[in-house]
Amino acid sequence: MTVVSVHRADCYDYPMVKTALEKNIKDLGGLEGYIAKGERVLLKLNLLMKKHPDDAVTTHPVFVKALASLLLEHGCEVIIGDSPGGPFNPSALRGIYRACGMEALEKEIPVVLNYNTNSYEIKNEEGLILKKITAIEVLKEVDKVISVSKLKTHGMMLFTGAVKNMFGTVAGLEKAEYHVKMPNYKDFSNALVDICLAANPVLSFMDGIVGMEGAGPSGGTPRKIGVTIASESPYHLDCVAASIVGINIKKVPTIQRCLERGIIKSDLTDISIKGIDIDEIKIKDYLIPEIRSLDLLEGKLPKFMREIFNDMLQPSPIFNHSICVGCGDCAKNCPPQVITMDNKRPMVALEGCIRCFCCQELCPVKAVEIHRPWLMRLLAKL
Repeated sequence: MTVVSVHRADCYDYPMVKTALEKNIKDLGGLEGYIAKGERVLLKLNLLMKKHPDDAVTTHPVFVKALASLLLEHGCEVIIGDSPGGPFNPSALRGIYRACGMEALEKEIPVVLNYNTNSYEIKNEEGLILKKITAIEVLKEVDKVISVSKLKTHGMMLFTGAVKNMFGTVAGLEKAEYHVKMPNYKDFSNALVDICLAANPVLSFMDGIVGMEGAGPSGGTPRKIGVTIASESPYHLDCVAASIVGINIKKVPTIQRCLERGIIKSDLTDISIKGIDIDEIKIKDYLIPEIRSLDLLEGKLPKFMREIFNDMLQPSPIFNHSICVGCGDCAKNCPPQVITMDNKRPMVALEGCIRCFCCQELCPVKAVEIHRPWLMRLLAKL
């Protein structure tokens, strides 16, 4: 049985969060079962973009401080890092760390922020479609990796948690190449599972104190959930976390792939939940986006009919020029390079759009909305 630990933490009060994480770790049998004293540990956070911690886009610094402190007390050396969206260089990382509260955290406790932007190739024999991965070099500079994710919805993957968090171990703009090569959500979600297997986090923790609902992972609304979640398995952790916010786990692409591949048992009998009773905290009105698959009719109609209707059903990004600040981040980070700036306003060639919605994900002012035809919205609920 794989243990998933869930404990209450109503706000980002440091003693409260640290106590909750101590309970999580105790439920898992203690740090000594996973990490030896003196080992170097990478806390792989979700630092998607320059956002204030209160925006609930990134892992909160109080959560990170509490977890890092427990590791330091255990005798570990702690490195904090991520390969966020957009360029991967020291200057970009410095801006991310400052905005997300990590630069200040480094001054409070003896942790190290990663500025190594080199990459290396990981052979991934367990991978289904990715047998090798171009990863951030810090992975080979540490003894253990811990996933420290944020509980959020996601426009393309429905839910982003511990597994999706490991996509940030892919080096810099290489992530855009993966989007281009695997625009289909099934292939892409299989790739995410492959990447998680390659990164091999020894433990996974999730900041579910304040999550994000709606147009996640960056354009949604903060929503109090009030929990910390932990497991040795990011795959099983995601099942429990998604259930807490009312997401049908069998509609989450990464969880679907784990079920198909036997990483999680199809009847979920391999999960043991410790801590609080999650039935007492489940949220029934969490705002969940419709998944934006490239082939909504897969399995519902013959292939020749799907090809006729799919073009009519595809979602598309809509740019609100009235609030757009003309920064050009959407164009710079568009994997297929189909967004251009015209008089400092974005224009998209939809015929080349792969529906990854990185433009929405990385917009700093939420100026990108996703238009979904009414028939698509209906089919997405089937």
